Amino acid sequence: MTTVLVHLKVDYLGTDRLGDRFQDVRFVHVDPDGPVDPDLSGEVMVTRGMDSANFAEVLERGVEWVHCTGHGVDEMPLETVGNRILTCARGATAVPIAEWVVAMLLTAAKRLPGSWIDEPPERWFLSRLDTLEGATVALLGYGSINRAVAARLAPFGCRLLAVRRTGAPVDDPGVVVVADAAAAVAEADHVVIGVPSTPETRNLVDADLLAGSRSGIHLVNVSRGSVVDQDALRSALDSGQVGLASLDVCDPEPLPEGHWLYTHPSVRLSPHISWCSPNSFDQMGANFAANLGRWLDGRPLEDVVDRDVGY
Repeated sequence: MTTVLVHLKVDYLGTDRLGDRFQDVRFVHVDPDGPVDPDLSGEVMVTRGMDSANFAEVLERGVEWVHCTGHGVDEMPLETVGNRILTCARGATAVPIAEWVVAMLLTAAKRLPGSWIDEPPERWFLSRLDTLEGATVALLGYGSINRAVAARLAPFGCRLLAVRRTGAPVDDPGVVVVADAAAAVAEADHVVIGVPSTPETRNLVDADLLAGSRSGIHLVNVSRGSVVDQDALRSALDSGQVGLASLDVCDPEPLPEGHWLYTHPSVRLSPHISWCSPNSFDQMGANFAANLGRWLDGRPLEDVVDRDVGY
């Protein structure tokens, strides 16, 4: 019998409901901060990995495969995981994140909620609204999230420039792959950041990249706060080089009280919630369950993390 160690404070994946489907699997809940039972052992570990007092100790109890419940593994201690198989919930919440991105672009273009009225305006029938049709959108990174973004923006008639590390072309409608972020940003009206957090992408969006953009660009970040040099962003916002920043992520998280991102007039900030939807946890659980089925059948797992690139 295979044992899955559910190393989570709250079992939001619903592994307790998987017993009927996987009758030859035993699911054992392990408190990430509690003492480890001397007899504990298991082949599979489901975990967030971060801020855990006993992560390394649980790993040593026979774990061969570690599944990270997050989309990224930037807070996973990769050295401690070692040579074990490591997977993540890649793409599980790409749809709600993409919807959030589209909402940010539409509300920016249509000046919402600023164009709502609660008293007679100076002028009826005319406003300086924008459109997404013909707008150029630079997609920094082209993994599951920005692929979902592209699929939802293409029907609007956007021009989509996808920046991929490999530069390999894609067949997705309306998407042109470019290898250089600076070239894409220089042509963009909107920039959507969807790269993983790695040492190579830290401060990817820096003063030089922003200086080469069109004046008044709209910057959207659903990646990680560390990908953006926030000091450079503040300067670009103050000068108007960046007209609007829609941020679902920041650095650090949670952001301390009094931080300038809370109050800057050209920043729209949300507390890392773009992934949320009524079925987000169910989708994350389904992602793991599908891989567990492959594991039990002896088939290759999907969403395996490449240690060399960090995602």
